[in-house]
Amino acid sequence: MFVKPLQLSCVVLAICGAGIEALAAQNVARLEARPASIRVTVGESVPFEVVALDDRGNVVDAPVRIAAPRRAARIRNGQLEGLLPGEYEIFATLTRPDASGRQPATLTVPLVVNWPSVTEVQIRTEPGTLYDGTTIRHWGVAVHADRSTRPDAEFVWTSSNHGVATVDLFGNVTARSVGTVTISATFQRIAAQVMYEVRPLPATRLEIEGGLNEVRTGDVQTFTAIARSANGAIVDDVPIVWSHSYTPPAHVIAPGAPGQLAAGKFVADVPGVYTVMASAGPLNSRRTFRAVPREAVQQLDVVGVGRQSRSRTTDFWVFEGVDGRDYALTGSKLADGHAFMWDVTDPANIFKTDSIQVDARSVNDVKVSPDARYATMTREGASNRRNGVVILDLADPAHPTIASTFDEGLTGGVHNAFPTDDYVFVLSGGDKYVILDVRDIYNPKYVSEYNHPDSRVHDVWVHDGIAYSAEWGTGVVVVDVGNGRWGGTIENPVFVTSYPVPSGTTHAVFPYRSQSTGTFYLFIGDENMNRRGLANAGSGAPRGDYATPYDPTTGTGGTLLSTQGYIQVIDFSDPERPQMVARYEASEFGTHNIWVQDDKLYQAYYEGGLRVVDVSGELMGNLYTQGREIAVYRPGDPTGFVPNSPMVWSAMPHKGHVFFSDTNSGLWAVKLQPKDRPVM
Repeated sequence: MFVKPLQLSCVVLAICGAGIEALAAQNVARLEARPASIRVTVGESVPFEVVALDDRGNVVDAPVRIAAPRRAARIRNGQLEGLLPGEYEIFATLTRPDASGRQPATLTVPLVVNWPSVTEVQIRTEPGTLYDGTTIRHWGVAVHADRSTRPDAEFVWTSSNHGVATVDLFGNVTARSVGTVTISATFQRIAAQVMYEVRPLPATRLEIEGGLNEVRTGDVQTFTAIARSANGAIVDDVPIVWSHSYTPPAHVIAPGAPGQLAAGKFVADVPGVYTVMASAGPLNSRRTFRAVPREAVQQLDVVGVGRQSRSRTTDFWVFEGVDGRDYALTGSKLADGHAFMWDVTDPANIFKTDSIQVDARSVNDVKVSPDARYATMTREGASNRRNGVVILDLADPAHPTIASTFDEGLTGGVHNAFPTDDYVFVLSGGDKYVILDVRDIYNPKYVSEYNHPDSRVHDVWVHDGIAYSAEWGTGVVVVDVGNGRWGGTIENPVFVTSYPVPSGTTHAVFPYRSQSTGTFYLFIGDENMNRRGLANAGSGAPRGDYATPYDPTTGTGGTLLSTQGYIQVIDFSDPERPQMVARYEASEFGTHNIWVQDDKLYQAYYEGGLRVVDVSGELMGNLYTQGREIAVYRPGDPTGFVPNSPMVWSAMPHKGHVFFSDTNSGLWAVKLQPKDRPVM
């Protein structure tokens, strides 16, 4: 099974050759890949380089940029490692024109990544005893030599005795009579077996307990099926098959999937009458209830705007300063390293109080410590390539000053940081995070670091002494940095677990304990900066181009970027047994940064705008389809950097208002009105 190459982004870079100054004296005729094409298995590394040649075929010392699809392969130190099976292309180009004035030479290299061989097949089953007439679901697991597993492996299922039990294409085994039977699962000529001794069903009736007669859409109902023998005794090992039916309100055509049911838990997406059914062989039981509209919508009013028309606005942080007034710090992209301080005490009158400039191309991330003593600015594109974190003194929050800069070991570009009162976690070149002691912000000190093997990190969030880092294809990496349950300290971080998500593009993570249920969740966000390969692919703007202003002289620009991705909700109450339970997916758009507070999700959804979502109660299924959206606002400013083009980067509630930054227009303040106010 191959993955379409256009669904992946090219961001892995390798630079070959160091003679940039000498390039002007050289003529590069072509590039040559060694080898000319690559075939590799997942996890395998092979030598690979691209060299520049002159007209005579001699190697030229010239800088060459090599880009492989991010999820498909990793190129480092002359080695290419296969990551994801499929057929792809590697692109190589000179980083600047040569002395002849010709266009920079380019090269495309075919890449095939294959799965390693399967060495073992395992069969896993749902709990329960296979009694006569009952059904138990089975699934196979194909295991490689390195103990990794093959996703989406299709197994051939067989039964040794169809008179005793049958098995369908999907591993559902149904007992037909008393006797002995062996069920087999085969993948690539490797098989596993499970044997059953089928006995008579001891239960004579089935009951469904639990649930309410009326609930709102999005509320999770929990039902329990109880099997009893003729004398009323509970038979607790009878396997149960759950199903449901739906009756829509009058004159409503039923949607294709009006609700979701799993192991006795049910959530309704749309209003109507639902019947949940449990069966065990010849025994059946039914439970009917009504789902009514959730009615979560609230009016959202725009209160104020801090307009930004000269540059793109990136991350922001809103806080109460030590002087008692409220402020917001914003970053910028491709704006000569500027960050801006705003007074937002009156959200209807947002105004700049100062700006801070550092040596950088972009200031992508800004954050403020919980005690508002200092702020962090992360740098990318410094002129001397010594990127790092800049620490601001907020003693006078309206006019912050640079307290210090720490760049030792942080030269690869710092995209994100996370400050606590005493320590700051700083990303280094997308490879690891470094922990600094900032009790003295004028003299930050290196404490420790964590680098997850073979993984790229984008963001980190620290909660209760545990660091949750978003690491693209690896998913979420969880590290004890002082919690102590796993023996970790700030000086000695200890790995706890990792949790990959299906999308493979884990960009952000936000830990949150539900106020209504006490469940500890991780909200995990994707980031896909294109929609290539989809019917609604959009403009196809290049990655990183968040839309540019229209230039009437050249007729270029003014084209929106199209994104995709969604929020995945993981029950992380037990970090050693996490479980994905829900998602929030507005499928036409792509997610960015996350904030959850007071059982509300404040989601920056790029061109989908600001989304406020009710995440109270138990969560299950797609929150988008359950009427849980409280408000959606897509900002547009005719005087913005890109006029009337929503591109929301971050959102954060503060003192009864919701603030958000929009890449194309600046800083916004909005307010949710009480539920009793009519929605206009």
